[in-house]
Amino acid sequence: MEQSYIDNFKKGLAKYAPAEAVDPLFDFMAEHKVHLHITRERYSKLGDYRWPRQGHPFHEISVNGNLNPYHFLLVLLHEMAHLDTWLQYKNSIQPHGHEWQANYARLINQYIGIFPGDVAVLLRHYTSRIPLSRTIEKQIDAQLRHYNPDYTPADNLTLNDLTPGTRFHIASRPEHHFQALEKRRTRWICLNLADGKKYLVSGTAVVVTE
Repeated sequence: MEQSYIDNFKKGLAKYAPAEAVDPLFDFMAEHKVHLHITRERYSKLGDYRWPRQGHPFHEISVNGNLNPYHFLLVLLHEMAHLDTWLQYKNSIQPHGHEWQANYARLINQYIGIFPGDVAVLLRHYTSRIPLSRTIEKQIDAQLRHYNPDYTPADNLTLNDLTPGTRFHIASRPEHHFQALEKRRTRWICLNLADGKKYLVSGTAVVVTE
């Protein structure tokens, strides 16, 4: 691998992840031959992992590029845990079962010193036992928003805080108006009030009620 490629990869990654995380993250990507994609904001998910398959011989990870560095790192660790779990079990287990949870907790603990103290406290609590706690996960998501460049306390409302039937728009996309219909595991079924179509929207999306 040419040094110029390594330098450019690390320089690009440093725009999104904390500086202290860049070297170990690059080592992971290089070891597993991961194609990392930084995407625009997606309503339905923050990240994604795809295992090698016909026509796509590499591991692929995507992460939304609009996240603050600490949130970006946590989402990336989430997807890296999927990769590790796939290497161990392929498709024989549930995507977020105990095996994945154990790998995710292990990776978080490897990088925990990079997170701010208030987030690290929650992460230590979160990874202290399996199964992982959804309640603490929501607390972590809320605390990570404090590190958004434009954070104010009024921005702390997420889709998960709403009740079915509430009308809202996503804070970063005020032109799109929705009605919350039904909560799934990590996402909500929402009705787009303009076109009448239903969409899956991440429960952690920051919203403004109408």
